[in-house]
Amino acid sequence: MKPTVLILGARGRFGMAAARAFSAAGWKVLGQIRPGASARVPGVQWLPIDLKDGAALAQAASGASVVVHALNPPYPQWEKQVPVLMEAAIDVARALDATLMFTGNVYNYGASMPAQLDEETPQRPSTRKGALRVAAEQRLIDSGVRSVVIRAGDYFGSGSGTWFDIALAKDIQQGKMTYPGAMDIATSWVYLPDLARSFVAVADKLVQDPSTLPRHASFCFAGHQLTGNDWAKLMQVVAQEEGWLRAGQKLKIGSMPWWLIKSLSFAVPMFRELAEMQYLWHTPYALSGDKLAAFIGAQSVTPLPQALRAALTDLGKMG
Repeated sequence: MKPTVLILGARGRFGMAAARAFSAAGWKVLGQIRPGASARVPGVQWLPIDLKDGAALAQAASGASVVVHALNPPYPQWEKQVPVLMEAAIDVARALDATLMFTGNVYNYGASMPAQLDEETPQRPSTRKGALRVAAEQRLIDSGVRSVVIRAGDYFGSGSGTWFDIALAKDIQQGKMTYPGAMDIATSWVYLPDLARSFVAVADKLVQDPSTLPRHASFCFAGHQLTGNDWAKLMQVVAQEEGWLRAGQKLKIGSMPWWLIKSLSFAVPMFRELAEMQYLWHTPYALSGDKLAAFIGAQSVTPLPQALRAALTDLGKMG
């Protein structure tokens, strides 16, 4: 029999990437979505059940051995929603006696984080959102359910909703790239389909033998370390090939108007939340993937030029 995975928030950005990756790997995929919502992904059985009705969701997902927590509310809703969504995910995983997998990020480490991050790096959050993520992961540990956190940097690919499409690629067809931070500081980026495949690889091993990991395990996904200058070089090539730049024309590089975002943060909740995270664009960091590679073996990461073109295609900027 095929193993079964339940993806919570399967219509979201990572949820969709995970649904496609698990389906391609031969899993039976159950995708939880809000009642009334719809989605089209081949190989996915949709469950339009509210998370508040955990009993109905667990019954509909009977037999699932893995639950993927892919729920991610908008920043202004984090304080109220992050704890609630984690609790709902824990309840469903417990009812199914399933392993709960969760996407971690680097907010946990805070502004004082070292340039190289791994699973043992102390977590000292310096923002409200960082503290919320630390608390959510601690709740996951305290719950006693079998759980896995895979931590990654900034997302790109598989749709919209991150800095890649909000800033970097927003005006690429007009020959412009906006970068939110210092152009010479390297940070970690992950092409979402690559991250989704790592979830599948870990889940595959756990299905074969759950004892291969402790009750709670965490991993880091290395992804790509890129500076703003690296992104500009990649964008320059694509823009020239697509005819968005004339021969010999250089890509225009714009900066993020952080002064404006901060000045309006008292009136615009999203601006307040964005301003809190500005430090990430001026703090170099990389994630070590050594522990993950030791567990699942070396994983192929999509070459950057290919990943960039696929991400732009997902955004409707390329055919």
